[in-house]
Order: sequence, then structure tokens, then C-alpha cells
Amino acid sequence: MSQAAKTLDGWYCLHDFRTMDWTTWKMVPSEEREAAIQEFQGLVDKWNRTEKEAQGSHVIYSIVGQKADFMMMLLRPTMEELNEIENEFNKTKLAEFTVPAHSYVSVVELSNYLSSEEDPYQNPQIRARLYPILPKSKYVCFYPMDKRRQGEDNWYMLPMEERMSLMRSHGMIGRQYAGLVKQIITGSVGFDDYEWGVTLFSDDVLQFKKLVYEMRFDEVSARYGEFGSFFVGNHLADEKIQPFLHV
Repeated sequence: MSQAAKTLDGWYCLHDFRTMDWTTWKMVPSEEREAAIQEFQGLVDKWNRTEKEAQGSHVIYSIVGQKADFMMMLLRPTMEELNEIENEFNKTKLAEFTVPAHSYVSVVELSNYLSSEEDPYQNPQIRARLYPILPKSKYVCFYPMDKRRQGEDNWYMLPMEERMSLMRSHGMIGRQYAGLVKQIITGSVGFDDYEWGVTLFSDDVLQFKKLVYEMRFDEVSARYGEFGSFFVGNHLADEKIQPFLHV
């Protein structure tokens, strides 16, 4: 049996994608729409206070295309807190005019392919990656992925040393985009349909295309990578929520 990679696990993560029922939303009296927007903004203010206390993080993006209208990405210390936030949103007036489009449940993860410290949880740099304050970049790109398990192209049958070598090479490509793209890797084995979720943040949307395309030529992706649907969006800062929902 090949040796399993050990992981460092941080905050739990929920990607919650919603589609707006714009037709019904437009039929609601303006006073009720405004009250629903204010209620939602009050919820976001609550999330902002949690973020200032470094007890979690969040970001909201308007999704481009027909897969969803907006995404709420939430990080919290426990799975229970994620569930409470999801239920709290579902009980708002605004939620009555949304349809769940997609969701992804995972946990911020680092693997021992890249770290061999005796107690990495005490390393400030590693802690910052496990318990991150999410970037408020102009653009986001999210996609889930698996490592292939077919025939001779079975990632999980490779020796640990070979996997570590391949991941080091894979990581070198990512480092070339330092300062251009911020990457959050979340593990979802046993939590969702794929094994990882990848969330990319950038102020230059073309960097997503360049990074993903270049990585496709690396053996880790070219031979062993399986990808799910991609979602791309624009940042919905607090002051943009009202204009986004205005009809």
C-alpha cells in the first residue's frame, strides 16, 4: 500500500452559489425589496465583525454566466458554524428569491508534500495559510478537482517520493504567479463530490487563463488531473450589494 499524504487542516469552507429569481423579485413592492436588502446587509455586517475578530472570513462575488448569479464563500472554525450561517441566510427574506445553484463543502488544507516541519501549526506563515483572511480581489475563479485513479495513471499508487517530486515541480509553476494570483486550496475528501476545491483570486482576470493553461502541461495536471466545472466572477464589495440587487 502506498503511503498516504498527511494534511494540515485549517478553517472549514463553504462555497454557496445562488441564482436570483429576478422575475419574482421585480414583482415585490420596492419597500419590501429594500427591507430584504437591508436585512442581508445586516448579515454581511455580522460576517465583517467576525472577520475583524479573526474568527473566520468571507467574500461575495457576482458570477458571470448562467451557472449562478452570486457566490458566498465562507470560512469558519467549525462545520457547525458553516451550517448555522447557511441556515441563517436561508431564513432571510432575500433567500426566498434565490435558488441554490451549486455548493461545495471543504476545509483549508496543506499537505506534507510541501512541509516537513515537526510542528507546522506553530509557524506563522503556515497558520496564515490555514486560517486566511480571504482576498477582496476584483476577480475569483473556483473549480473542483480530483487526482486520476485509472489504470497505470493512478496517482494513489505512486510512491510517496515520486508524488513529492511531482508536486514540487507543480508548485514551481504556481510560484511564478506570486503577486498576481492568490490561491486557496481546500480539501473535500469525504465532504463533497471531488477531492479538492481550488479558489483563485486576482486583480487581472486573464491570469486565471494563463495559470490554468500553463499548469495543464505539467505532469500532475496533464496525466493525473480531473477537473469539474469552473466558476468565474466579479467582487461584490459591500457597497455594490445594493446596486446588484436593485431593479
